[in-house]
Amino acid sequence: MQFSRIFSRCFLPCLLLALTACAPLPAHKNEVAAGRARLVLPPGQWEDLGAVDQALPLLPAPPGRIPLQTRTLGLRGADQALLALLRVQTNEDNFWPRSVYWPGHCPQQKGVLVQDATQGSPVRIDCLRLKRWASHEQWLDKHQPELAQWLGERKLSLRAPYSYVSYRYATEGGASVAVQAVIDQRLLQPQTRNNAQFLVAGRPALQWGQDLAQAVRVSVGMMDGYLAIPPFPYPLAGKTTEQ
Repeated sequence: MQFSRIFSRCFLPCLLLALTACAPLPAHKNEVAAGRARLVLPPGQWEDLGAVDQALPLLPAPPGRIPLQTRTLGLRGADQALLALLRVQTNEDNFWPRSVYWPGHCPQQKGVLVQDATQGSPVRIDCLRLKRWASHEQWLDKHQPELAQWLGERKLSLRAPYSYVSYRYATEGGASVAVQAVIDQRLLQPQTRNNAQFLVAGRPALQWGQDLAQAVRVSVGMMDGYLAIPPFPYPLAGKTTEQ
């Protein structure tokens, strides 16, 4: 009897908290599946641009492969112009390999802010990349040619200037989530009126990328892969691309 009371007071709340952290969350109206992930999008007019099944070679023990799915979505403005493109790649299901080698997936790059939380670890990836002026000097074509070609083939384009944000998270246990985003800068930074404001205008974009990274890390531990993409710092509700 005494043990039962102690369990109820001390252990049961902790058990319920742990179970809640892993339990599926209620459905959201702006939700779409991306592999194992329940992808919840920020407010806005999102368009599903399709999904592709892929597979990565399993290292260090080929010929095994890790099945993945990539889903691409577009955010439209009030005039139907494309304001943001989002690509999310995740494991197809919850059945992952138990030991995976991930070599060299977060190199430094000139003109790109790179944050490697693993400091070059060969067994996991935690890599955030931000190119604030991705619309300049055909940066996207030169450094993300597959994405640029995908956009060109579908005759999709964003109003310049735009930024590029990517985040990749992978574990030794085989979990993998990769997010790429091309975003109209008006969604990420405030209007600037002097040099001081201009110099700090990129901070909201970096914070958005860090919030995205945290959401991805949380999603890997969720049974249903719940992944809530953070809202953009400066939503353009009701505005057209000419403003």
